[in-house]
Formats: sequence, structure tokens, C-alpha cells
Amino acid sequence: MSGPILHLGATILCSHGGQAMPTTPSTRVLVTGQPAVAQASPWTVAGCGFAPPSGNGPCVSATFVVAATRVLIEGMPAVLQSSTSVCAPTGTPLLPAQAQTRVIGT
Repeated sequence: MSGPILHLGATILCSHGGQAMPTTPSTRVLVTGQPAVAQASPWTVAGCGFAPPSGNGPCVSATFVVAATRVLIEGMPAVLQSSTSVCAPTGTPLLPAQAQTRVIGT
């Protein structure tokens, strides 16, 4: 798996249109002038449009479960545009809509 490395300025959406943001991007590694994101960083989701009548509610957080294998950010795998994620409590993935294209990781 390879793809652009995600950073704080990337547009990441939950499957229902909510905006996802990393809570702890790197303070030491920049990609095109923006803090890069490692796999260990949890994500928050705001504005999720999923409103079931009962059961699990809208997406509120997410984690990346598969990330880069050869690129590390402060000792942790880098999150790529092609990385796999899971939102809680819905179990749906995050969808990277826009990311920088200059730095590619594998």
C-alpha cells in the first residue's frame, strides 16, 4: 500500500459526511508545511450525518488500523491516504477526500 502522507490540512470525512481531525498531529514532522499524522493519533469526528432511530449513534471518533510500513513519524507508522480506519461507534471508515500529493509513503 502506498499513497500520500496525511497531514493536519487534509480533508478527511466520515462515511456520513462528518469532518475528521487528528487530535495529536506531529509537532516535529511537517509535510508541505503542515504537521504530519502518525497512526497512534486518535481522530475526532464532528458533524456526522448518521442519526439512527436506535442503536449506535453518529461517528464521534476514529482510529487508523493499517498505516505505512516503511515511513515512520516519531517512531510510529505514518497515516497514508490509502490507510484503513474505523469510526466509533459505527464501524465505518474515514474517507480521505483531499491530501497533499508531494510526499508519498509506502
